[in-house]
Amino acid sequence: MAAFDKVFSGIPALDEAVDYIRMGDNVVWRVSDLDEFRRFADPFVEQAKKDGRNIIYFRFASHPELVPECPEVKRVCVPLSHRFETFTVEIHRVIEQEGRDAFYVFDCLSELQAAWATDLMMGNFFRVTCPFLFILDTVAFFPVIRGRHSFTAITKIMNTTQLFLDVYSDPDHGAVYIRPQKVWNRNSDTMFLPHLYRPDEGTVRPIRDGVQTSRFYQVMDACQRTLEEQYTDSWDRFFNRAKVLHENGVPVEEQCARMCNIMMTRDERLRVLVKKHFRPEDYFRVRDHMVGTGMVGGKTCGMLLARAIIRNLASDISGVLEPHDSFYVGSDVFYTYIVDNDFWDLRIRQRTEEGYFTLADELAERLRGGSFSADTREQFMHILEYYGQDPYIVRSSSILEDGFDNAFAGKYESVFCANRGTPEERLEEFENAVRTVYASSAGLSALDYRKRRGLDKRDEQMALLVMRVSGSAYGSWYMPCAAGVSYSFSPYKFLNGIDSSAGMLRLVMGLGTSAVDRTEGSYPRLVSLDKPEATNFTTAAEKHRFSQRKAEAVDLKARRLARVPLEELEPVLPSYLKNQVLEHDADAEASLRERGICRNICFISCLGLVRNRELMERMRRMMRLIQQEYGEPVDIEYTINVSEDREYMINLLQCRPLQVF
Repeated sequence: MAAFDKVFSGIPALDEAVDYIRMGDNVVWRVSDLDEFRRFADPFVEQAKKDGRNIIYFRFASHPELVPECPEVKRVCVPLSHRFETFTVEIHRVIEQEGRDAFYVFDCLSELQAAWATDLMMGNFFRVTCPFLFILDTVAFFPVIRGRHSFTAITKIMNTTQLFLDVYSDPDHGAVYIRPQKVWNRNSDTMFLPHLYRPDEGTVRPIRDGVQTSRFYQVMDACQRTLEEQYTDSWDRFFNRAKVLHENGVPVEEQCARMCNIMMTRDERLRVLVKKHFRPEDYFRVRDHMVGTGMVGGKTCGMLLARAIIRNLASDISGVLEPHDSFYVGSDVFYTYIVDNDFWDLRIRQRTEEGYFTLADELAERLRGGSFSADTREQFMHILEYYGQDPYIVRSSSILEDGFDNAFAGKYESVFCANRGTPEERLEEFENAVRTVYASSAGLSALDYRKRRGLDKRDEQMALLVMRVSGSAYGSWYMPCAAGVSYSFSPYKFLNGIDSSAGMLRLVMGLGTSAVDRTEGSYPRLVSLDKPEATNFTTAAEKHRFSQRKAEAVDLKARRLARVPLEELEPVLPSYLKNQVLEHDADAEASLRERGICRNICFISCLGLVRNRELMERMRRMMRLIQQEYGEPVDIEYTINVSEDREYMINLLQCRPLQVF
């Protein structure tokens, strides 16, 4: 049939009222219960049978079936899992296979909210499915339950669909009211008035007199839920109710388990640990620091879990852990960004065998060039207001990252931001950092890693971890005293006679990227935690030769990450910090004195830190405790800051199972 040709709904009077359903139309019925939807779906299906249509019923919900089994209707059962992309792609695959002019009935859209815990993703599903049906000249019926969803989600559906009809029942008077909220490309003087439908008479008439109008509003008011709840997403309503229950002393174990499943991780082993060590307040704090909905991702989950383990098992170490003030951009924001910028189709084509690598660059380019909604930008601005003008880092925290089986180490970007300039400049810097990390999800290195590990068909949503850069300003440079990575089990032996089970540190002055990335001519200090001060070098000259030459810091003037030579940093370092991270090259100084030159020759060794036995022992014990809970070795990222009176604070930035090959 041709696009926009008239279609019979099975209720002739309704066809007259809305000037007929047309090929290409998606028809959303907002009802109080599914019996109201059946009043219109049943005649639609019966009429389609008479007309010899290709009828498909998508069955995915737990509610009773909406279309009884019969030979004329194809029933397609799609498992409704928490994986938005998997579910959506399967629906689209069937639609593409059925082709043009098909007629569809979908199970209730509100069931998607139950599976995905948020109205946002229900709206995203409709936003990408409705146009796909439209271009194939299909007709589709969708029910949605009144009062369960936020105005934002319903508006997204209403803006996308062709017809949106409200239905209200008045059983006392045997009446059903229909009020069209949207009828695309059609109009009449009475079309958008409330209509009285009398099923026994088969009539649908616009309401014109004051008595019927009054009765309609009485019925409508009785069907509405509180408006206050509809201004918030179902996600927020769930968390708010759980918080109220907890504050009033009601046990919330069941709610906490759900919070773990919908927000923290899909990794079953990590879920066990999170549920064991998290308190209700931990979940609420994560939500309070979250932009959007969905998962916080593997990197965030690992960091928060490690901190909870230390808090619960080692109060003395917890006392010297720097309190984290991180923010989290939920994984649903990633999908919403793709949907709102209209390249969901490209994302799906890139996920096929043919497009997996060939479309990666195009997808990355689109990810780098999109825009964010006004609401998301406002929440980004709140993060910047919280941090003032302290530097921060936007880090990847994808759903598959830092799990028991997949590390994704170095596969995704992290972006340091100086956070300087006008509010508009700072917001632009933040948004560009987010886009950069999003685009790295389509990088060839990440795609190859996923392909080789059999993950190319798995959902890989990108959540984000936003962390304030731990440290202080030294002149125009901003950095921690020291940082690095550590392993609860040493993956290689760099000293004779060391105990690998004691763990080791890769320790550098400044930001810890120098401990991870190899830099020619610059070396981190390797610390065996059973013998922290031991080295392979016997002379100061050897130590100097194989020392760290440059420290990484945020350049506050240039607003970028920089590798700074020691000779540029040393003049602005306070003496107490030099005592912790620098060591004199006694051989070189003696040689100069013999020539009458009195000059200090220093190099980076972090000797003052490794001589701090309490600090080293706490690092060792911290990793051992986390390893015991994980059941296998772990590696962590950390920073160390020291004050003038030699107090120290450890910042635990990341924790994951140790991947050794």
